[in-house]
Amino acid sequence: MGFPGRSPLGPLDLIVRPGEIIALVGASGAGKSTSLRLLAGLEQTPASGAVARTPGTTTSFVFQAPTLMNWADALANVSLPLDLAGVPRAEARARAAAALAAVGLGDRQTARPRQLSGGMAMRVSLARALVTEPDLLLLDEPFAALDSVTRRRLIEDLHRLWAERSPRPAIVFVTHDVEEAVYLAQRAVVLEATTGRAIAELSSPGTLPRPEGWRGDARYRAAVEALAAALACSMSPEDAEG
Repeated sequence: MGFPGRSPLGPLDLIVRPGEIIALVGASGAGKSTSLRLLAGLEQTPASGAVARTPGTTTSFVFQAPTLMNWADALANVSLPLDLAGVPRAEARARAAAALAAVGLGDRQTARPRQLSGGMAMRVSLARALVTEPDLLLLDEPFAALDSVTRRRLIEDLHRLWAERSPRPAIVFVTHDVEEAVYLAQRAVVLEATTGRAIAELSSPGTLPRPEGWRGDARYRAAVEALAAALACSMSPEDAEG
């Protein structure tokens, strides 16, 4: 894909199937976030190439930061997309309350963002993204700034929320973490650092959600090493040294 006045992205041929989880992996500047924004319709139309969406597909986006309204409580933040869509207030608030309960914050409806930890704020952001019951959920490294324990809990919660939905939403997420990519996704697409083209696609073994102790499974460890090797091949010498 090409953009006026910018370096080309790709070629990148990515098909997102209903209900699947895909990780986009690559060095900084490889085009991961741009690809996500193209899927969301937030990026300008490319001068070459195209993005085709199934008619009627609904999409939600979770950014690297929670991007919550500081003056509003958690319930109002989660109900925002429903309010903007014209959903009646009582229904919007009820659905927002259910979404907060689903991410473990049913007792924090009246909390303002400043009263929430980083993990809690990201849970509110996730609840806001899921409250519309999207067909496609896009995640741009939302767990990167969190500590490892909180990060793991949120990944487990995301798997649970995904599994509980019928039909399940498709999820595409950006990450630099190969362990996160293999654990969370069914397949990982590796983008080359300098061109953004897809140079590898690796399937993750096992079923989702992951069973207890999966991170210690030999199949998981082997898949992590294979993805790490593919990522290393995608990077320029400068990226590798950094």
